[in-house]
Amino acid sequence: MGITLLQQKLCHVETRRLILIMIVIAFTILMFQSRSIIYGKYRLPISPAKKASVLSGSYMVHRVDHHNTNTSDLETTNMYDYEEVNGEDAGDDLELDDVTKRNIDQSLRNELKLESIAAPKNSLGVNRTIKNYGKEVSKDSVVELDANSITPPSLVKRNKQFVETLPVNKHTDLFKNVPFPCKSNSTSIGHLTMRGRRRGRRREQEPMLVSEMNSLLLQSIASSRPMPRWSSARDRELLSAKLQINNAPAIRSTPELYGSVFRNISIFKRSYELMESILKVYIYKEGEKPIFHQPNLRGIYASEGWFIKLMEGNKQFVVRDPRKAHLFFLPFSSQILRTILYKDSSSSWKNLEKYLKNYLDLIRGKYRFWDRTDGADHFLVGCHDWALKLTRNHMSKCIRALCNSNIAKGFKIGKDVTLPVTAIRSAENPIKDLGGNPPSKRPLLAFFAGSMHGDLRPMLLHHWENKEADMKIVGSMPRDLKGKETYRENMRSSKYCICAKGYEVHTPRVVEAIFYECVPVIISDNYVPPFFEMLNWEAFSVFVLEKDIPNLRNILLSITDEKYIEMQKRVKMVQRHFLWHKKPVKYDLFHMILHSVWYNRISQVKPR
Repeated sequence: MGITLLQQKLCHVETRRLILIMIVIAFTILMFQSRSIIYGKYRLPISPAKKASVLSGSYMVHRVDHHNTNTSDLETTNMYDYEEVNGEDAGDDLELDDVTKRNIDQSLRNELKLESIAAPKNSLGVNRTIKNYGKEVSKDSVVELDANSITPPSLVKRNKQFVETLPVNKHTDLFKNVPFPCKSNSTSIGHLTMRGRRRGRRREQEPMLVSEMNSLLLQSIASSRPMPRWSSARDRELLSAKLQINNAPAIRSTPELYGSVFRNISIFKRSYELMESILKVYIYKEGEKPIFHQPNLRGIYASEGWFIKLMEGNKQFVVRDPRKAHLFFLPFSSQILRTILYKDSSSSWKNLEKYLKNYLDLIRGKYRFWDRTDGADHFLVGCHDWALKLTRNHMSKCIRALCNSNIAKGFKIGKDVTLPVTAIRSAENPIKDLGGNPPSKRPLLAFFAGSMHGDLRPMLLHHWENKEADMKIVGSMPRDLKGKETYRENMRSSKYCICAKGYEVHTPRVVEAIFYECVPVIISDNYVPPFFEMLNWEAFSVFVLEKDIPNLRNILLSITDEKYIEMQKRVKMVQRHFLWHKKPVKYDLFHMILHSVWYNRISQVKPR
């Protein structure tokens, strides 16, 4: 009897121990799963599936097949936002391959996090064509998207080749007939960013291609903007103008405008007409000279001075009552600010930034308009190299017209505006010596001359100085009258003018090339060219990546004569948009800058 009772007690003890062990195991599993969810990592699947995907909202990532690229076999990453994981690159070819059929590496699960990016409410397909400087491309290389697609905005990177899926609304017509390089038999199905749990040093980004800038511009147009704290009659006028622009009547060309140099000439023409009839600008009177209200009209930074002078002297757009204004102008010169407040190397650029903040505090204390939109309806112009950095904090929500339009350093496509760099020699006659030779009288293939600013220009001379008879690539030329005339004559006599960046991405050679009717060859990674919202730059210029400088001659020779003549003709068509006049004329540089500011503001306005 005693033995039987002892056996029963032992059984109960073993049962309780077994139950306790099972509870501990179940609790451990639940804790592991909950931590995976909290930190956004992968969970190992409990039950197998034949073909599973990592889902987040409407986004989906499938496995990658490096031999065949189908619509369901894509690698999806964010090309703009790589970060290092524990000091090592996440890599360009990271795969998510059959996560339900194999264990994910422990270190990957511990370090990686996937974040889905919200899709825009409206999407539409875009027909894309490929341009290869006059060379035929097979029709198989053209991707046509379904107009009913709800695919989110994404850029797909696979073996360093990109497929773009562009968000589009009514603004999509803006990009009709603009070339977008793409790869056939590929469709984007998602957009994921990869980040480590701990933020490490950012991986050096690859330069952004023009086609990728096009994608960002479309995304900016489709994205929402912060709403004003209270609405006004001016907002309703802008919304009405936006509706009219979206429904602009279709045209191809006019006696004054040429459709081949615009992304969408119908959109531009209607937007420009509405700007002329509607736009009102208020210029703040505050600010002491010479930093405010005293522009410089000569030199390579003269663009900001010319715009300030012409804006303050304008009677068509400027109003005295700020309540009637759609836009508010901050009339300071970044060049003079730098010259006066940064006198020696012991100074700090922070002093300049503080000076602008104090000015902004003055404006906010006296007027209510900045706080209504957080500065979204305010704009400024700055051509000095530092203007991008000086305005990135307190004035980041303004529409900034900047010469230093470096997208890798904070320039925002679709909000900010590229200010053309114009080296003005004569304030009395800014279009002196305009024009160049016809194509048949341009014996030089390419020309460049300039100081050895930055790292790129020495590299250019290393590869091409005195290497080919028809390529005149030299350093600084004499600055006397004869040297300057020789420089201009070389521009007039060259088919292609090399526009190589200096310390920063911008250079006056882009506008100089257009001035002398020479096809610009832009060698400046991450540079957003002027009036990017409207002009189709690939129709009249050549973009060469900095790493391709050793292959520069082959790139230029690959362009057919017919293609070159077409591009040079378009340079002459677009020339009028890059000229200053003492008294502004229609479609000139002053009006084009103001129109870009107007159009970007229109694009940001959303109904309440």
